[in-house]
Amino acid sequence: MNIEIKKIKEDTNEQLNSHEKLCQSRSLIVGSVAEAIVKVLEDIGVEYAFGVSGGAIAPMWAALNRSSVQVLHFRHEAGAAFAAIEAHFASDRPIVVFTTTGPGITNALTGVLAARWEGAKVILISAATATSQRGRWACQETSTYTMPSAGIFTSGEIFHYAATLEYGEQLPEIADRLALGIAQPGGFVAHISIPTNIQTSPFTSLLPQVNVVFPPAFTISADTIQECARLLSEDSFAIWVGFGARNAVAEIHQLAETTGAAVMCSPRGKGIFPEDHPQFVGVTGFGGHDSVLRYMHNQRPKRILVLGTRLGEFTSFWNPNMIPSEGFVHIDIDPQVPRSAYPSADTIAIQADIREFLKALLNYLPAKSVKLNNIGLSQPRNHLIQPRDFGLVRPQLLMKMIQEAIIDGSKALVMAECGNSFAWAIHFLKFNTPNRYRISNGFGAMGHFVTGVVGAALARHKKAVAIVGDGAMLMNNEISTAVKHQILAVWIVLNDGRYNICEQGMTYLGFKDVDATIPPADFVKIAQGMGADGIRVEKETEIKAALEQALSASGPFVVDVIIDPTEIPPTQTRNQSLILQGATNY
Repeated sequence: MNIEIKKIKEDTNEQLNSHEKLCQSRSLIVGSVAEAIVKVLEDIGVEYAFGVSGGAIAPMWAALNRSSVQVLHFRHEAGAAFAAIEAHFASDRPIVVFTTTGPGITNALTGVLAARWEGAKVILISAATATSQRGRWACQETSTYTMPSAGIFTSGEIFHYAATLEYGEQLPEIADRLALGIAQPGGFVAHISIPTNIQTSPFTSLLPQVNVVFPPAFTISADTIQECARLLSEDSFAIWVGFGARNAVAEIHQLAETTGAAVMCSPRGKGIFPEDHPQFVGVTGFGGHDSVLRYMHNQRPKRILVLGTRLGEFTSFWNPNMIPSEGFVHIDIDPQVPRSAYPSADTIAIQADIREFLKALLNYLPAKSVKLNNIGLSQPRNHLIQPRDFGLVRPQLLMKMIQEAIIDGSKALVMAECGNSFAWAIHFLKFNTPNRYRISNGFGAMGHFVTGVVGAALARHKKAVAIVGDGAMLMNNEISTAVKHQILAVWIVLNDGRYNICEQGMTYLGFKDVDATIPPADFVKIAQGMGADGIRVEKETEIKAALEQALSASGPFVVDVIIDPTEIPPTQTRNQSLILQGATNY
């Protein structure tokens, strides 16, 4: 990582004998600290800033608006943070979230924690109370008198890097740390807190030109690669693909077809390996497929090569039946990932970039060097269901129509909100290409994708579709923001008048007489009240036309689908896991 200071051309014989003459001979940025910060953000590749303004952040907000960064004013800071996560994954660039003091910061924290869990690159820029006013009950005071500093204003579990900029001379170091973080593999979540008076103070130091230089991939020894090739060649093995392997699509495909290995994926990893491929045995974990467990029972592999997944609860439910007879070969860029889910299982852990590892491994595996019998591999079953002209909409049929109209019939990005929405989507939707599907089943915050769809559609410059529940849609949406900027976001609302994953889950766990119902809401009227358009679907025969209208819409669009609340989604494994954890009335 290099930080280069701009220098003007000068006579090599000229000697600079004073600090003043040195400053005069360089490209000195004259302006405020806020303007200097914005310049640093531009240098590290920031194109978008999402947030909610306020008096304490006014100078910084104004500086962003005068820059090349596109600034979107959201309706809630959490929504801005969720949108930033999805804009990052859609653009592969760092995204800024800006907030004012006090509640502006705390409102953003849920989205910021989701960014940390998801592995996004997000920089929170917030305001702080000036030193002279701290401890004096300043409006929305943000200081150690009123807010805990550990975790929010310091590096730790929430932020990879955090700093309070108390004077302009700190900026070169902060710029360096931001550039290093953006260049590192994996996620990076930072927080720069700036007192209001510092934002407007003159910046008189030399501003470094910040260059983001990506480090070389970890070097993997030939002995390590050769040993992995030998172990995988001994007998049958399977490949377990996670979201962290999304940059190694071609290599995973080549490895599978070279060796004949069966392939399964995590709920977040759908589409990295084609779901219609004859070697694909299904999705594991939450909303996943029974075909995976049938495969592990009937054709149990000797080893599993794990690529880019933690194998956490929603991916594996820590099911011992998912442990192969000789254990895991686990590849991840984060050395803390292998063994975390299955600490007792035999595991060969390798810290490496997955794509580089697979490219090296393929050199040691001659074409068709391993001939596995993949005849009769267990695969997800096709669900045959046809529209009917009576009754409420069945979610299974809605997923079938989404598959045909949106996934197979367009290039739109599809994302699903946590809860029953992503249970239906994980189980029924099939993706054969990467980067067209997003869920959050780790942190799993409600409201993530009802707002994240706005950031994704903006950064992709294409249509993005969010499958969401009515509870999440009422909790936190940014339809108004999408209308203001005419962003091509589509919301498909599974409207059943309740938090149904909670209601159905409580019944499964044995608890009676709970109330998770929601007063009926007409999301088309709500959308129209904000300036968007939409259509209400009450019969299965209306779905196709509604989805076609949504895809052809020139602005934000809501499809409000009245679904049958008695249909049970594939969430049993989650409920069984809760029972094992003691959350039961039986």
